[in-house]
Amino acid sequence: MILVLVQAAALAPTTSIADALSVNRANLQIAGARFEYGWVRGAGSAAFALGTLIMGQLISPDDLTPVIWMNVALLLMAAGATALLPMPATRLEPRTRRSPSTIELRALLHIARFRTLILVAALVFGSHAMNDTFAVIRWSDAGINAPTISFLWSEAVAAEVIVFFLIGPMLLDHFGERRAATLAVTAAVVRWAVEGLTNSVFALSILQPLHGLTFALLHLACMRMMGVSVPRNIAATAQSVYGLASGLVTAGVTLCSGVLYARYGGAAFLPMAGLCAVALPFAWFGLR
Repeated sequence: MILVLVQAAALAPTTSIADALSVNRANLQIAGARFEYGWVRGAGSAAFALGTLIMGQLISPDDLTPVIWMNVALLLMAAGATALLPMPATRLEPRTRRSPSTIELRALLHIARFRTLILVAALVFGSHAMNDTFAVIRWSDAGINAPTISFLWSEAVAAEVIVFFLIGPMLLDHFGERRAATLAVTAAVVRWAVEGLTNSVFALSILQPLHGLTFALLHLACMRMMGVSVPRNIAATAQSVYGLASGLVTAGVTLCSGVLYARYGGAAFLPMAGLCAVALPFAWFGLR
């Protein structure tokens, strides 16, 4: 528990900072070429899918040492790779005075679209907590073997990668952020409602690619909305609030998930569909 908490605390800021830098960069034209934020997140998701497939073959209940030390080695490589990051060709004007955090938060909360965005993202991403915590347990209890579970999990992340790299930017360009976000929330309602009713491998193999919509497409839509709605000087604060809100809801849902799963089994996924149903009107009417 202590090791997991220390690792989570150390890695948590990296996502918010990297997202803020990437989103701000995506708003600029670099040498006339378009830069997509989804390419950055898609690369990370692709690595996650590959790692999941490899770990599914290596993991053993008798000896977790290889997996743990591989994790350590990859984190050390990632830390060392930061030295290779190029300096930006253009620099922002230095800030002569740093605004207090309370002022930044007030500025963010005065943006109505940002407030709604935080609510929708927190509800939908929080609804993933049941899946992240108990999907593998449920599938294992249903007799699905580890390689198949690894495939199902990687299938979801593969869909996430495809949406980040290819489909997501096209959907956002064609439908706009509000319609894309509404599509993602609708897909989440369908995903959790059906997953609460079946553990068929065939059905799950069809459901898992919806992760590309329920997570990746919604995340891309949120990033684009923040990119145009939030001033650049408080972009990192916006990313932190975005991550904190989703994290708090996810933590709360995770705590409730144990009780729900113990009492209702797979039907515990149905309240997750309910959370997304609550988010649906906010996505359609509040993200104009």
